[in-house]
Amino acid sequence: MHLFRPTRRDVLALASGAALAASRGEAVAEPALGDDGLYHEPLFLQSFLDLREDLGSSAANGKRLAIMWELRGCPYCRETHLVNFADAGIATYIRDNFEVLQLNLVGSRKVTDFDRQELSEKDLAQKYGIRFTPTFQFFPPSSSGIEKREPIAREVARAPGYLKPPHFLAMFRFVRDRAYERGSFKDFLATSG
Repeated sequence: MHLFRPTRRDVLALASGAALAASRGEAVAEPALGDDGLYHEPLFLQSFLDLREDLGSSAANGKRLAIMWELRGCPYCRETHLVNFADAGIATYIRDNFEVLQLNLVGSRKVTDFDRQELSEKDLAQKYGIRFTPTFQFFPPSSSGIEKREPIAREVARAPGYLKPPHFLAMFRFVRDRAYERGSFKDFLATSG
């Protein structure tokens, strides 16, 4: 079994993020590389993999639900963890406003979808048309009527592929502020500076 080993650049990125956080008096928890080859953030949702339940729990906590789709060996997933989540400001914003569920694009864990269909992670990814990693799916603040919609219509926003830290944070703000109700992410970026 081949285990991914971080490069010197990865370690430096983590160290620089931690150093920046320390200079601000903030602590950044480092992600752990699991046996599945994915990085696991301390801020990620611990779930029984029932999406309706996760959405309800997120809403009850005043947060929004996001799913991060990953794949073992994905360099942009690694970059998301070692650069984006290593930024204390980004990590704090996400932890305070979102519950993020991590799923594996080719995983075999059983997930119960909003319509109560139980599928493997791989089959759920196919159902939602997830083709790239990392991909973030963002869901509405309530599960009301969500099961009646087509899978892709259940999302309020999607970020397919890697986003550099400023755009990554902007995507989470776009969802939290419900700016998707007023226009596209591109419009949001143009008007939010």
